[in-house]
Amino acid sequence: MSQVVINDSEVDIVIGALHSDLTSFMNEWKPIFSRFHLIIIKDPDLKGDLQIPGGFKADVYTKSDIERVIGSSSSVRFSGYACRYFGFLISKKKYVVCIDDDCVPAKDNSGNLVDAVAQHVLNLQTPATPFFFNTLYDPFRKGADFVRGYPFSLRSGVDCVLSCGLWLNLADLDAPTQALKPGQRNLRYVDAVLTVPARAMMPVSGINIAFNREAVGPALVPALRLAGEGKLRWETVEDIWCGMCVKVICDHLGFGVKSGLPYVWRTERGDAIESLKKEWEGVKLMEDVVPFFQSLRLPQSATTAEGCVVEMAKIVKEQLGKIDPMFSQAAESMEEWVKLWKSVGSG
Repeated sequence: MSQVVINDSEVDIVIGALHSDLTSFMNEWKPIFSRFHLIIIKDPDLKGDLQIPGGFKADVYTKSDIERVIGSSSSVRFSGYACRYFGFLISKKKYVVCIDDDCVPAKDNSGNLVDAVAQHVLNLQTPATPFFFNTLYDPFRKGADFVRGYPFSLRSGVDCVLSCGLWLNLADLDAPTQALKPGQRNLRYVDAVLTVPARAMMPVSGINIAFNREAVGPALVPALRLAGEGKLRWETVEDIWCGMCVKVICDHLGFGVKSGLPYVWRTERGDAIESLKKEWEGVKLMEDVVPFFQSLRLPQSATTAEGCVVEMAKIVKEQLGKIDPMFSQAAESMEEWVKLWKSVGSG
């Protein structure tokens, strides 16, 4: 990995706590996390007190803290994995790195511990090239460059504002694939980063990501909740919705998105059959949602992430709201999210 200079005061690490005992998780990450400020959000549905070891600069937020900030009538919910979005909301740092509590540091092909924070920040500090694909992956990495035929006018690149890391062991498979291939594991460490091309959609997961909060923070929006959710939580669909929102906004504003390094090692998968019960409606939903985002174009008057979310909410309500009322509810949550972002930022 190329050298990266990290200003510790510019980075927040957000951890959504879905497990009460974080002792093992925190100790595994201590060599990497201990120098940074941590924002730990306890899932409002989690019972019992969190167990957190010493040696960290951490602020912990619970259900009462969330209600104090957003009120009890907000349409934006932070239960389950969505609790991480509350961390995004209250952070004041330039860079936010998010790692789930069922992940531990990975090792590279030489057996060295992967510093996920340093790699994420490197991705965000290095230009992206979304408008012309470079076949040697990221041309700004040491030992790489632009290939023959790459336009010189595009070689300066654009700001990278979203870094999507990967994970070893338990890959990001949907429930049907997990059920059919219960023993499948991802054990191949690919030492590569690439820019996702402009106008290409991608599934994004908050398990291992980082972003430039100042540039694109409001675009990471918790909005889509499926109708009749009840006690079943549809976090995977919410993540995918958020990912497509932020990708369209990055394309519109001329920003870049990278995928690849850094890896983490994911230790938990859950029950594939139970996940399938939750995900099936979402799987069907994607057949309408993906074409919508592929064809979505925002007006040129939208020049900020907040403005883009508001304009996108209008189009969601107008076009997708006709298909199902839950899309209208998602649009309302997107508008509410921008209001929250502005009020928390000015408070």
